[in-house]
Amino acid sequence: MAKKKSPATARPAGPKRQITQLDRELLKLLSQRRRLAEELAQQAASTASAQLAAEDEAIEKLAGNASSGLPDAYVRAVLREVMAGCRVGQRAVRIAYLGPEHTFSHLAAVHRFGAAADLTPVSSIAAVFEEVDRGTSDFGVVPLENSTDGRVTDTLDCFAKTRVTVCGELPLRIHHCLLGSGPRAKLTTVCSKPQALSQCRKWLAQHLPGAELRPVASTADAARMAKDDPTVGAIASGSAAAPLGLKLLAENIEDQPDNVTRFAVIGGETPEKTGRDKTALWFEAPHEPGSLADAMAIFKRQKLNLTWIESFPIPGSRGRYLFFLEFVGHQAEARVRRALESLGKKATQLEVLGSYPQADPID
Repeated sequence: MAKKKSPATARPAGPKRQITQLDRELLKLLSQRRRLAEELAQQAASTASAQLAAEDEAIEKLAGNASSGLPDAYVRAVLREVMAGCRVGQRAVRIAYLGPEHTFSHLAAVHRFGAAADLTPVSSIAAVFEEVDRGTSDFGVVPLENSTDGRVTDTLDCFAKTRVTVCGELPLRIHHCLLGSGPRAKLTTVCSKPQALSQCRKWLAQHLPGAELRPVASTADAARMAKDDPTVGAIASGSAAAPLGLKLLAENIEDQPDNVTRFAVIGGETPEKTGRDKTALWFEAPHEPGSLADAMAIFKRQKLNLTWIESFPIPGSRGRYLFFLEFVGHQAEARVRRALESLGKKATQLEVLGSYPQADPID
């Protein structure tokens, strides 16, 4: 009869077995965390904005802990998903975004709220604003501007017509990929949103000079077309390939390597001051000489650095414009309050869109 090995002489578990044990321990810890999060939610009710702000604060503290030895982006992504999963069973936080799935707007929403969040695709930017304005969704994610193509007109138009608050920004590095179900050499047509085709026009002219460029409603629509026809290629995010069963034919085909789309997170509340904030607004200046220059001088006097300015024609009012501005500072600060008070006296219309923490571009 064989003798049992004593603990002292037993062979240590191999890496595969150790990983399995760690995975089981992680699941137990995640289950405990979720139960505690549910208890905390029952003890103290909080708004969606306060809940998200608390999560952001916790992520910032943990992501800055160098002792973990893990990449910062990895830590943030994992923690965001953990927190999104622990919201289940608590107060539901619903997020509307310009759909469908697997678009860059969807990717931005996942980065900000987690894939486990209640993400709701809608058919237009106006529908995102309507969801938030009516309270059907707590937050919305809309594209604001692109570093190559400039402002997103539909978003500015909605800001002019709808009273919602900008409560965050998300600059997302846009890496376009060529997807297809057949070989690249067989492609005769390339589909995507007009903006995506524009941002890849030099690469397309060099590598697929004979292909027809066909604009479609979304990158996800383009990907579905490529799935059904091996002669069609789609410009979309790389993350759209696997879910739709497509091949990655070429990566990072955008002409500008620093191609960034900045998304605005809209909601009903302004986040508290963090010390690293920006404020956005729009105003209309009187149609008279020097009125715009006088308005701009206000920010210089208060030493507020402007980070974004756009003129936008008021629909149906020929010759009248709204000016969208963004500057460094929070509306709770004294100098920002002074600037807004002075601007209010000079402007014929003024709407403060919100103050929110500055964000660095996400890859």
